[in-house]
Amino acid sequence: MQKSHKMLWENCLHLIRQNVTEQIFKTWFEPIVFESYDERLSTVLVQVPSPYIYEYLEQYYVRLIAWALNNSFGANTKLKYRLVVDRENGKTQDVEGERPDVIDAPQPTSRAKQSPTVLDAAVPQQLNPQLDPKKTFESFIEGDSNKLPRTVGLTIAEHPGKSVFNPFFVFGPSGCGKTHLINAIGVESKRRYPQRRVLYVSARLFQVQYTDSVRQNTTNDFVNFYQSIDVLIVDDIQEWATSPRTLDTFFYIFDHLFRLGKQIVLASDRPPVDLDGVKDRLLTRFACGLIAELEKPNVQLCVDILNAKCRHDGLKIPADVIQYIAQTANGSVRDLEGVVNSLMAYSIVYNSPVDMHLVERVIKRSVKVDNHPLTIDDILEKVCNHYGVSQQNVFSKSRKREFVQVRQICMYLAQKHTKMPASRIGQLIGGRDHSTVLHSCSAIEQRLKVDKAFVEELNSIENSFKLKQQM
Repeated sequence: MQKSHKMLWENCLHLIRQNVTEQIFKTWFEPIVFESYDERLSTVLVQVPSPYIYEYLEQYYVRLIAWALNNSFGANTKLKYRLVVDRENGKTQDVEGERPDVIDAPQPTSRAKQSPTVLDAAVPQQLNPQLDPKKTFESFIEGDSNKLPRTVGLTIAEHPGKSVFNPFFVFGPSGCGKTHLINAIGVESKRRYPQRRVLYVSARLFQVQYTDSVRQNTTNDFVNFYQSIDVLIVDDIQEWATSPRTLDTFFYIFDHLFRLGKQIVLASDRPPVDLDGVKDRLLTRFACGLIAELEKPNVQLCVDILNAKCRHDGLKIPADVIQYIAQTANGSVRDLEGVVNSLMAYSIVYNSPVDMHLVERVIKRSVKVDNHPLTIDDILEKVCNHYGVSQQNVFSKSRKREFVQVRQICMYLAQKHTKMPASRIGQLIGGRDHSTVLHSCSAIEQRLKVDKAFVEELNSIENSFKLKQQM
């Protein structure tokens, strides 16, 4: 009898398959596992791998499922879901499916007469990858600050989805070249594998598309489109931190692509551990491939970037001007390019030579110059000298009170006066993790609230920083 019930369920799936696309069937119905049929209650029990699939089926396909059940098992057949809520511990939860008031035979749908949208991508060559063809590996100049991410990115482009670097999560401050790098991965992947569906999308555009799909009741089209991508590249994902529904939807898209061996590339201005509002289930997936930091380029790399731009654009800029720009543009690739473009514009309009006088005028107007940006080394030197403690003691594992205090002060001031994420500060101060930095900052902040002498002491140290920056 159980076998015949299983055959009835297979017939139910067959009816559903005839009324949806193959992609929809494989995504939402193929994972369903038949458990049993209770003749007394006329109830079919099926298991689904996650609560999300249950919610999606109930929201978009409840009438189709009810119609198929009626045709296979008989009128008034009910459906019960067994949701896998904790796969590791084998925990499940049974939920009754909704019974629609009206069960109509499904009507065949066609979008043939509709205008194509960004989500209509049935034919691979019709998909616009949204890539900038100028941002390639050839134009991405290699240096100490980007050697690892660039090497990994090229490996991914050569074998998308086949390396251990999936997903590839790259982070770093604004202007360090993140967008260029992930764009280059897409350009090279598309060049090597023209038939692959490669897509670059900003986090903001993804969120706008998702919001529109919810409003227009086309969320299934949205999800199915993104689940058809072979190389998905998403920029600035920190913008999703306050959008839980967008994150939940991306989680299931991510999970689907990852299980199919599709390549995922993500970029952010901070590491995963510092993405507030992102659930652990997504953070653990971000961390299962490779997380790489793109640091701001040092002076030598800035010089190399400027020289490469001059060669590419046929510009002639004196070496001392190149050096001056590299030293004053705050390590931002965007600032470097902006200064050069402004220089050429001023030179042409005013018919003046590109010299130090002109570059000083341009930089003063276009770049916020920090002549002596504060570094971790500056902070360590000042704080250690103030308390008469060596840096080796600060870096050590010692729990002596005086060493712990200096270590916490250094971490607090680094968090306050530099743009580094907590994870990076921890690495530079004795190889600690980000949680140690956050705890140290919290401890110092609490002490500042109750200890006036300590407030004055810290102000004295910070004033010494300001004197150095003004020199």
